[in-house]
Amino acid sequence: MEIQQIQKEVCLKYETNFYISESSLKLGISENVTQGILPVNGLRIKPEGDTVGWYIWAGEEMSQDPEFFRPLHVTHIKEIAPQIEKYLGLPPGWRFLIAEEYEDVWFDSELLQK
Repeated sequence: MEIQQIQKEVCLKYETNFYISESSLKLGISENVTQGILPVNGLRIKPEGDTVGWYIWAGEEMSQDPEFFRPLHVTHIKEIAPQIEKYLGLPPGWRFLIAEEYEDVWFDSELLQK
């Protein structure tokens, strides 16, 4: 099944609109996502410039270090963290947290105020 269809199904499951993450644009991802650390977290703010607004990290807390996130084109996420690709159709204001057999997806209105 095509990834956009899977993303649309995730949006339908959580009763929200699909909001494409163009593959040529960038998201922010922390290095620790590739180290097998759990949980994996994601949040989406309003996109600006050449970004889709997604920030992805692993572990309990997001670092405030300005070097914590590195840019990555959306098209490469399937190589780095394929388990999160299905969430990238959620619109700004949404978050997810996943671990082995656990999934939590929710809307956080505070993300739209930043």
